[in-house]
Amino acid sequence: GSAGGKLVGFEGSDAMFAHLGWTESVMKVIGVVEILVTLLALIPQTAFVGTILLTAYLGGATATHARVGDPWFFPIIMGVIAWVAFGLRFPDRLRPALGMRA
Repeated sequence: GSAGGKLVGFEGSDAMFAHLGWTESVMKVIGVVEILVTLLALIPQTAFVGTILLTAYLGGATATHARVGDPWFFPIIMGVIAWVAFGLRFPDRLRPALGMRA
């Protein structure tokens, strides 16, 4: 997936990372962050905070792509999907966070 390419690299990854304004070493750190926030979002006890952090991560991805003129909407779509998934998994935890009755 996305994190794997950041950690292992692939043919042309250095040029792609440079296009985005990042070095390969920074992309490895970003890949680790991506894995950590995704794991937090998957663990029931940390899912709410993990989904918030995943949303923040995807906001950075959106900003990076918008800054270089690449399509920027895919990370936003992924963020919406993450929150829909959270709401389907934990409807009793999402409603109060949105100010709705449980």
